[in-house]
Amino acid sequence: MEIIKDFASYVDHTLLDISAGPADIEQLCSEAVEYGFASVCIYPWHIAQAADLLRAEKAKVCAVIGFPSGATLTEVKMVEAMRAVEKGAQELDMVVNIGALKAGDINTFLKDIFLTVEGAGGVPVKAIIETGLLDDDQKKQACELAVKGGASFVKTCTGFSCGSATVEDIKLMRAIVGNSVGVKASGGIKSYAHACALIDAGASRLGTSSSLKIIQETISG
Repeated sequence: MEIIKDFASYVDHTLLDISAGPADIEQLCSEAVEYGFASVCIYPWHIAQAADLLRAEKAKVCAVIGFPSGATLTEVKMVEAMRAVEKGAQELDMVVNIGALKAGDINTFLKDIFLTVEGAGGVPVKAIIETGLLDDDQKKQACELAVKGGASFVKTCTGFSCGSATVEDIKLMRAIVGNSVGVKASGGIKSYAHACALIDAGASRLGTSSSLKIIQETISG
């Protein structure tokens, strides 16, 4: 059981199905407590319920912001972050303005992250850079700017666009941010071997909706 607990402590147990209802969130939170996942990662609508269910538990409530496109207005992301924290979110996964980065509009890109972090009021913000849409130079730039904007983590993917978490991207991201900022691998993580490879490459957190499948794999193998 020790190996399961150790692995689970890296995982944001994720449910971002837009049709999910209160019963699904209750089950998600129950699983997070049972296996010792780091957090449940959910849409803002579910924050209050999850916060109530996990009030006395170690698992945190993580909510997505500007999800999944990142094209939301900056002031909307800021308010969304504020309201999410008010409702009980303890971590926020925000999608950066990828279009601004690719267009070379660095001021807009940086301001987007900075004001979301400000809205979070000290709650850790993970900046999702959507690696599948960027070349290596853009990934490096996105990571550097995310750190400059105050993000506590950089994260690979939403899982709603192209690309997935790769060992190469995690190594690159970790090399850019150093050890002072977290690196979250997310997108297409469906096996224990893949998850361990990402951790070995430098990931300090994993986001996956296949958490239980991977846990069962560790139990059986």
